[in-house]
Amino acid sequence: MGASSSPQPAQRFLLPRFPLRRGRAWGPGTGGEELPQHVHFLAPPTPSAAAAAPRGCCCPPAMPFRKALGWRKGVRRRPWDPGARPFSPPPFLPTQAGGEGRGGCGSREPSGKMPMELTQSRIQKLWIPVDHRPALPRRSCGPQLTNSPTVIVMVGLPARGKTYISKKLTRYLNWIGVPTKVFNVGEYRREAVRHYSSYSFFRPDNEEAMKVRRQCALAALRDVKLYLSEEGGQIAVFDATNTTRERRELIVNFSKENDFKVFFIESVCDDPTVVATNVMEVKLSSPDYRGCNSTDAMDDFMKRINCYQASYQPLDPDNHDRELSLIKVIDVGRRFLVNRVQDHIQSRIVYYLMNIHVQPRTIYLCRHGESESNLKGLIGGDLGLSSRGKKFATALSKFVEEQNLKDLKVWTSQLKRTIQTAESLKLPYEQWKALNEIDAGVCEEMTYDEIKEKYPEEFALRDQDKYYYRYPSGESYQDLVQRLEPVIMELERQENVLVICHQAVMRCLLAYFLDKSADEMPYLKCPLHTVLKLTPVAYGCRVESICLNVEAVNTHRERTENMNDSQKPS
Repeated sequence: MGASSSPQPAQRFLLPRFPLRRGRAWGPGTGGEELPQHVHFLAPPTPSAAAAAPRGCCCPPAMPFRKALGWRKGVRRRPWDPGARPFSPPPFLPTQAGGEGRGGCGSREPSGKMPMELTQSRIQKLWIPVDHRPALPRRSCGPQLTNSPTVIVMVGLPARGKTYISKKLTRYLNWIGVPTKVFNVGEYRREAVRHYSSYSFFRPDNEEAMKVRRQCALAALRDVKLYLSEEGGQIAVFDATNTTRERRELIVNFSKENDFKVFFIESVCDDPTVVATNVMEVKLSSPDYRGCNSTDAMDDFMKRINCYQASYQPLDPDNHDRELSLIKVIDVGRRFLVNRVQDHIQSRIVYYLMNIHVQPRTIYLCRHGESESNLKGLIGGDLGLSSRGKKFATALSKFVEEQNLKDLKVWTSQLKRTIQTAESLKLPYEQWKALNEIDAGVCEEMTYDEIKEKYPEEFALRDQDKYYYRYPSGESYQDLVQRLEPVIMELERQENVLVICHQAVMRCLLAYFLDKSADEMPYLKCPLHTVLKLTPVAYGCRVESICLNVEAVNTHRERTENMNDSQKPS
């Protein structure tokens, strides 16, 4: 095995399992020194020898080398005993050799109680069961997993828009597919104290009432734990004033004990006009003031605010609260202060809160005029308007003029039928690719009867779960929601907008504003030649349906309640 005068081709030998270490070349130069006598190499087995090997044995791993490169001193550990049992992985791991049966090469069946999850040491190349790994130290400052559930904690004085933010944020998160629920401590308090007397219940020196309020907060936290730990929730919104550090520390400690992340949202508003408007529009209609005249109710609620004001400790990200993840919404979105955003979902929450506003506005949603595809019963495609579709475009133009809207923006998709509908308005319009109709993939420009005949399995699967079903080479409603998220963000930033779109797109947008579930979304009725007028109100959205009296085909398919055996997927 000495040096050779001519370069030798690379050869493969089977090496024993040596723990490798750094070392210099064995001899001077780079090639051809004699190897030490106590380092042995095992030649590859012949095919007949490999076939005769007992089942369950595995050969040592092969290692290519070139003689001319010399040898590393690091491989010198101990003499190799050819008769020693070669190293093999645990018996349930698949290997290159054939064989079946429990513990044999190629068997995937677990042996004994050893767990299936394994790791490999970088140095020794040994398979280590997960139970024997060295435990990583747990950080005391929070959960270990990046996808741990999150508790959103609202902070602020009464009538600062906390419940408005809670409900709006919950609606958005559920729409994008993040299970979210609001836990309003005020509702727990109303259950515990059936009859509200006056603002004195909220005085900081009312010890009995303070105990009741604390018990209500603890009851809400127990329900938060149940929702996030057992009911599949991902985000819980804890809607209360939480104006003291003591209360916020209670929530932080609760979250640490349960491995929940915490994100604070504080709403700060010192504009008395905004506060008074909020009290008049929302608070006076609450159950606390049922049957009370507005003057007395207004006076009592302002005194309630003063009770909270006496003990209010705002979030202080520069000093006491610098380790907390939070956003301060100042003066209804005029300014924001963000501190220590931890993960992707918190960044999306921040982005959403920085796009919403409370200015009065109106959003109009409508589909394009009836198209030639609608007349033929085809889905998808890019055909133009029918004669009745053109009449609707004219009627829509007249309707928009009657509304006398200031700075109305018009958005369309990039498909011909929405563009032709918008052209009659004689207003500038903007095309959005995101507003294109759902992509039906291989089913584009087919009727439902043709799909049922050609793809019966796909037809049945879509009826079974319309929201998650994805057309072959196409999209699902879930995909469409993700595509429309930038549209929703921009709609929240705008004032008066008319969106001319398509049936599936309109359903997704409508589900967001009306807080409809994923199960309801694909079956919302969005008829042709009808305009939906959406007006945001305190805790939701008011919808008015306006028919422009132009006939059109009905493209709505009702939910299939009971599928017969021929419709069910095999």
